[in-house]
Amino acid sequence: MSKDIRYIKGVGEKRAELFEKKGIRTVEDLLYYFPRSHEDRSEMKEIADCAEGETVCVSVTVFSPVSDVRVRRNLLVSTMIVSDQTGALNVVWYNNKYVKGQFFTGDEYILYGRITRSRGKKEMVNPVFEKKGSERFTGKIVPLYPLTEGLTQKILQSAMELALKEAGRLDEYIPAEIRDRYKIAELNYAMKNIHFPDDFESYNIARERFVFEELLILQLALSQHRDENMNQSGIVFSDVKCVRTFTDTLPFPLTNAQKRVLNEIMRDCKSGGVMNRLVQGDVGSGKTAVAAAAIYAAVKNGHQAAMMAPTEILAAQHAETLAGFFKDAGIKVALLNGSMKAKDKKLVYDMMLTGEADVVVGTHAIIQDKAEFNDLALVVADEQHRFGVEQRAKLAAKGSNPHMLIMSATPIPRTLALILYGDLDISVIDELPPGRKPVKTYAVGESMRKRVFAFLGKNVNAGMQAYVVCPLVEETEKSDLQNAEELCRKLQNAFPSFKVGLMHGRMKPKMKEEIMNEFVSGEIKILVSTTVIEVGVNVPNANMMIIENAERFGLSQLHQLRGRVGRGGEQAYCILIAHGNNEVTKKRMETMTISNDGFYISEQDLKLRGPGDFFGTRQHGLPEMKIANLFEDRDILAISQQAAKSILEEDPLLVSEKYKGLRRRAEKIIAGGIVMN
Repeated sequence: MSKDIRYIKGVGEKRAELFEKKGIRTVEDLLYYFPRSHEDRSEMKEIADCAEGETVCVSVTVFSPVSDVRVRRNLLVSTMIVSDQTGALNVVWYNNKYVKGQFFTGDEYILYGRITRSRGKKEMVNPVFEKKGSERFTGKIVPLYPLTEGLTQKILQSAMELALKEAGRLDEYIPAEIRDRYKIAELNYAMKNIHFPDDFESYNIARERFVFEELLILQLALSQHRDENMNQSGIVFSDVKCVRTFTDTLPFPLTNAQKRVLNEIMRDCKSGGVMNRLVQGDVGSGKTAVAAAAIYAAVKNGHQAAMMAPTEILAAQHAETLAGFFKDAGIKVALLNGSMKAKDKKLVYDMMLTGEADVVVGTHAIIQDKAEFNDLALVVADEQHRFGVEQRAKLAAKGSNPHMLIMSATPIPRTLALILYGDLDISVIDELPPGRKPVKTYAVGESMRKRVFAFLGKNVNAGMQAYVVCPLVEETEKSDLQNAEELCRKLQNAFPSFKVGLMHGRMKPKMKEEIMNEFVSGEIKILVSTTVIEVGVNVPNANMMIIENAERFGLSQLHQLRGRVGRGGEQAYCILIAHGNNEVTKKRMETMTISNDGFYISEQDLKLRGPGDFFGTRQHGLPEMKIANLFEDRDILAISQQAAKSILEEDPLLVSEKYKGLRRRAEKIIAGGIVMN
């Protein structure tokens, strides 16, 4: 299994480089490179029975060999006639100089391809062909793999066939009792039938095995990682009741959900272990107040706290909010950003090191080598998926195993969250504060644009501000998407008395900050933007969000964008301008108009689009799923969770002989450094 791929017949050095692009280096890597689909080439038909539009296999004899016609300089047409006892068939290739001289009259071949008609005669264009008697990829069900330039299906299919022979009998690593309990196929049967199944039922049995295996191993790996974290001793907050003093000073009461989550955080902080907790909450559910309470407890227990945000403007906003919360509590909040002048940075560094700064809020500047804390006990990371494993580890290294609290405004169904954040404990704030008005959402077509712009004008004239979000920055020949720059010009012409700003991903960070600051201050009234506004900036005066080409965004992304408005007391509106009338688009837009519940929306998003689009799995620090689909395979996910639980109850560290194969595979995932985001 560990044999280098280049030593497989037909691969060699050059092709090994192409396989490398797909992450395939060994026989084992190749065997675990699963097909994206299969083609049923098992049904053989006689020519007379072939209908136009059918894709079929035919067993034929060459009637007249290949002849070439050069139609024009860049078009070579090669044709031959084949027959069986029921009729004749024209075979055509375009720009394939290699077929000439391959076929001789009387030779017997199996052809596989689509039947078309030309001038009243049946025809097959660019078929797969194999000499009768030495068939490998016709007359059976054949795998189709994801390709890269230079790697053809034939190269991959041949390599896979040889790899299966090369590997011989594989060592099973899921114990028989687990397989029997959950009705999971044995490894050798599954490996053969995932690639070259005898029939589609055999393929489904094999696929179920590998989905179960992938999800089981991932959960075991996450559990191992989590145990490592839990076994570390953490800083003990001996006084957690002090939090009441803070919450009593807030100008609003905490919701029951906020209280519950705060209790979970405090329980972790006084436990003697290290907290690694994710707080999930919908936009506006009050995550910041909960984080502030935890920070307050850290400082009142004699330590420092840090809060990390993905952008400078968001960091500045958090620093201002916390300073407001703590103004009467004697807690000093410092801001540390990359764009600060050197002397200002040095001042903050000194305050951090001496302990004068109780709380430091900043961007990645916090994890630079020069930034040292006196006694860091709590780290809060905002919008967790923006930070990778290295950054989180670097931040943790600034203290002596500080507690880690990660805030995410991307609601994810709980079954999925257990997989995505298996190394974290999960808290959910599933209740919005009373009195918050839901954003009124409407989905409209292009024909309503005039009315939408009129409504926009009415709101801006009344002193409000608006976002207009586009999916692309500049027009390309291939794209019909609304163009942000063009739209900005149109809006400026339509509303000459208001300043219209433009912000997109290709701008330098400093430029983005300047534009966003102008919007926050109210100088810019309408901000045309690509999705760079998605992360959390608070502009209470913005009450309107127009989203162009809304069908191009995921529902969860639309929900995040919608959460940027309605943060003041005014009624807020979100208008989705969608193109395309297919059923999925209609259903998705309808979901947005009927619900403001992020958890419900994320469920629908998964159902309608699947997890690959729902979020780039990579951004969550999770290994890319080779075969499992986290939504469609929820039944298998449930049984794999049961299996992982029973295995870990029996052998938490997977040290027994019985589980050594599973342990090896789990360690492989951890070694990839991708489990902890």
